[in-house]
Amino acid sequence: GNAVVSINPLPTAFNVTGGGSFCSGGSGVTVSLSGSQTGISYQLFNGSTAVGLPLTGVGSSLDFGLQSTAGIYTVVATNATTGCTNPMTGHATVVTNTLPVAYNVTGGGNYCSGGTGVHVGLNGSTTGVNYTLYSSTATISTVAGTGGPLDFGLQTLASTYTVIGVNASTGCSQNMTGSATVATTPIVTPFV
Repeated sequence: GNAVVSINPLPTAFNVTGGGSFCSGGSGVTVSLSGSQTGISYQLFNGSTAVGLPLTGVGSSLDFGLQSTAGIYTVVATNATTGCTNPMTGHATVVTNTLPVAYNVTGGGNYCSGGTGVHVGLNGSTTGVNYTLYSSTATISTVAGTGGPLDFGLQTLASTYTVIGVNASTGCSQNMTGSATVATTPIVTPFV
């Protein structure tokens, strides 16, 4: 007798797209599939760990949503009827960039009207991070991190000063801890 052998096709291989880097505490980056087949199940993996539930193909691209766990993401397609599986082409890499270290804002205080002002700085800094000093109304100046304490110089504007550090290569930013207040003491004219 003759045996009938049927060969089931593998699910079509589509490209895994997306990924990238994001700052720690952010919402993550999207991982997608360039296409899909109706009725085929698509499971996202980070390494060997399944992420979420499988998505059912719709005949066009699939969005697995924002992924915030670092790793290498792949997708495996499964035809539930035939049991045939096929890994999708390529992968998406997700990288989490750390935020700059939060150093303490230093300085501030009172100075006499007409005087030279008071220093505002940071008790530390990181190379590769740019630190911007802000008053309550304006951007004052930006200083590159040195690996040690920073001095933004003498400040004469009566205000509350804060500092934000931005990593020059990743763009990740962090508010520095605390603030410095600068106040002017008026010159008192004595009565004769």
